[in-house]
Amino acid sequence: MKYKTNFLVRKIFYLLLFILFGATSAKDIHSYNGDTFTGIKVEKEENGYTFLENGKRILFYQVKPKSLNGAYTRCHYIHPLYGLDGEILTEDFPQDHPHHRGLFWAWHQVLADDKLIGDSWSLKDFRLDIVESSLIDSTAKIKTLKVKVFWKSPLWTDSLGNEKPLVKEILYLSVYPENKDCRIIDLQTNLYALEQKISIGGSDDEKGYGGFSARFRLPGDIQFTGREGPVTPENISVSAGPWLDFSGSFSEKSISGITIFCNSENPLFPQRWILRQKDSMQNPVFPGRTPVLLNREKPLILCYRLIVHRGDSRNIDLNNLFQNYVDTYSKFHE
Repeated sequence: MKYKTNFLVRKIFYLLLFILFGATSAKDIHSYNGDTFTGIKVEKEENGYTFLENGKRILFYQVKPKSLNGAYTRCHYIHPLYGLDGEILTEDFPQDHPHHRGLFWAWHQVLADDKLIGDSWSLKDFRLDIVESSLIDSTAKIKTLKVKVFWKSPLWTDSLGNEKPLVKEILYLSVYPENKDCRIIDLQTNLYALEQKISIGGSDDEKGYGGFSARFRLPGDIQFTGREGPVTPENISVSAGPWLDFSGSFSEKSISGITIFCNSENPLFPQRWILRQKDSMQNPVFPGRTPVLLNREKPLILCYRLIVHRGDSRNIDLNNLFQNYVDTYSKFHE
């Protein structure tokens, strides 16, 4: 089975990753097989799933639709995302952009036969229907949640006026135990068209933002760091390499951060970035202003890795961790 193969690959990868994080002795490596790594616990709740480790919250995945006084209804996103010391890293329903929501996937242009029928970014003429969600291997120390989602729009209906699914989305959310002041979170989404000539695109302007997005809290001392060093946000997208780190005072006590890795097999890699110093989201842009067609048989697969860490980008070797991601990540397939 593909899932079993993927799980074995991930076990091998995790051991390699542990060594990369700086295991300095045989005793350090041996502790991987002992009781030090208790694994991730997942609690299914009325509104979604809480991921924990040793009683500490890691993140919440929202299944049940929620709204702000009946507006901006959303589901299928992550909030809160917590830092390693319990600090909240994300925002939901921010006053400046109430349609933003934690870690999410969205596009301004959802088209059928080149006609705009929904805007999943602004949550206009669009809704998500989560039809299945379950853990792939509930015994594993690395927990993976699989979610099946249908995209729907009131502008796309059958002969009786009932909404028809446009797109089938499969999300794989994998959460790893904390190790050496870091935690890995993997995100993979597979998109299948369910009708002919379904396409998705970013904002229809020079910015072109859309795709995987992160509405992080933005402290006053937030720092943007890429593979080549500090990165300065601009109004339009910037070329900043395959990964970006966001570090700052997310709590009053210490500096911490989050890094986003873009998978090297993503279409249009390396993606450009929309970055904002305050009051907005961060986005590795895909596909940009020009829409791309979704296939009914072969999915569009987009993969990202988050590194949640203590300290700033200098506290860990992000280049090595990114290369390890490139070399070892094994995609999920249905």
